Amino acid sequence: MMLRLLYASCVSACFELDCETPYYACGAYKVFLNGEFALENNTNVFSLFGLESGKKYEVRLEMGSFSAKAEFETKKETCACDVRAFGAAGDGVTDDTRAIQSAIHFLPDGARLHFPKGAYLTSPIALRSHITLEFASGASLLGSTDRKAYPILPGNVSDLSGGDDIMIGAFEGVMRPMYQSLIHASHAEDIAIVGSGVIDGNAQNSDFWTEFKNFPTARPRLLFFNNCKNVSVHGITARNSASWTFHPFYSENVSILDVQVEAPKCSPNTDAIDPESCQGVNIIGCRLSVGDDCIAIKSGKIDLARQRLKPAKDHVIRNCLMQFGHGAVTLGSETASGVKNLTVEKCIFNATDRGLRIKTRRGRGKDANISGITFENIKMDSVITPFVINMWYNCCDPDRYSDYVKCRLPLPVDDRTPHLGEFTFRNIECKNAHAAASYIDGLPEAPIEKVTFENVSVSFLEDAKPFVPAMQNDAVERCKMGLYLNNVKTVVIKDTVVSGAQGDIAITANCENVIRDNLREG
Repeated sequence: MMLRLLYASCVSACFELDCETPYYACGAYKVFLNGEFALENNTNVFSLFGLESGKKYEVRLEMGSFSAKAEFETKKETCACDVRAFGAAGDGVTDDTRAIQSAIHFLPDGARLHFPKGAYLTSPIALRSHITLEFASGASLLGSTDRKAYPILPGNVSDLSGGDDIMIGAFEGVMRPMYQSLIHASHAEDIAIVGSGVIDGNAQNSDFWTEFKNFPTARPRLLFFNNCKNVSVHGITARNSASWTFHPFYSENVSILDVQVEAPKCSPNTDAIDPESCQGVNIIGCRLSVGDDCIAIKSGKIDLARQRLKPAKDHVIRNCLMQFGHGAVTLGSETASGVKNLTVEKCIFNATDRGLRIKTRRGRGKDANISGITFENIKMDSVITPFVINMWYNCCDPDRYSDYVKCRLPLPVDDRTPHLGEFTFRNIECKNAHAAASYIDGLPEAPIEKVTFENVSVSFLEDAKPFVPAMQNDAVERCKMGLYLNNVKTVVIKDTVVSGAQGDIAITANCENVIRDNLREG
């Protein structure tokens, strides 16, 4: 085992223990900072807060007879200021928006804005480059419940100099007007949000969840990063967002580390982390429990892709715990610019509707090429359908029930046809499934290139309930169905066990090349 530094801000640091076990370490351990006891923990990722800027430290971890240490230095800052010096009250009643926004605007580059213990009621605030927000233990940024306090921003504005339109915002893969997010950064770089405090959207006390179908435009996100670079979010708890919680959009080098995201299971569209058309996103050590997808990798709908083609690529999701979402890790459905090079490893999924979920459909476009996707060393428990690849996704579009989307006959391949490449599922254990071990359903005119199951085990709950395994037109409820694959060019199933299935443990329909090597019933 090794201990490595993932990130150091001016006042915090995040570390990862290289255990083989998903999310949880091989055992409990103690952490010492410069020889002094700091904390006790049992997960593969841990954090230290309240450090001094520009200082060298030594951290040592002890787990039984095992010991590891690492040296690191915190980032230097130009200054640090208490938000109350700008007039913030932190009493949960006073509107602190102007004080917070003034501090962000007037502090120098490289500054840290410190939020001590208290509740800071605020309308949306805009971040700028080269600043750190630090939320101390007991500090919470509390979103206003007044919808009128959230300005409606245009999706794009015209460049009067004759250049391309300037993107301001989007939602569900379309440039469109939207309410400003609670924390909103646009065309900025070198941003850090750190600490053990809370950013609370407070949506449960507003009409953002109850009247969302009657809104004039897209609801605010909790944190929205538009065309940003070098963004780090470390340690905070984010809860009760009006809609998606984290939405990096056309951004690069984004790290979300040791963060907790919370929203009730019944809350609408409260995805935890949705990077869209981003490059280099690291989501490590996070705990996610929300009302929709825990993580959804996106790259826009077809019109946005035609205007600004930028695939989602080079993402890593590791050592995360995901609970109660519609999907644990989802790709899509807005993937018109494609998704490339995604690795998901050492994660635990508990009671999510689906585990590893890819969703697309006709109309996403010829650039909706998803490939180079690897999922490994994952444990799932009480997931309705552990593996879903669905090229018939029928949600969120006006033509969702059209003949074009529904037709099960091969249609001509044109510039609207998506493409799915290679997917590898390796070293994965799934217990207490309900609907199906897998539900993989390609298009007849554009079959999925290759799906590999290697060292996978799936068992069903004894009294499993029937569910629709994937969201598509004319879907039929299933219960204890084995590995189902349809319209896949090459299927490789190696060293895989399916226990408790009703009927065949593997159904491969319209698959050109099927390799079964030690596929067995448990």
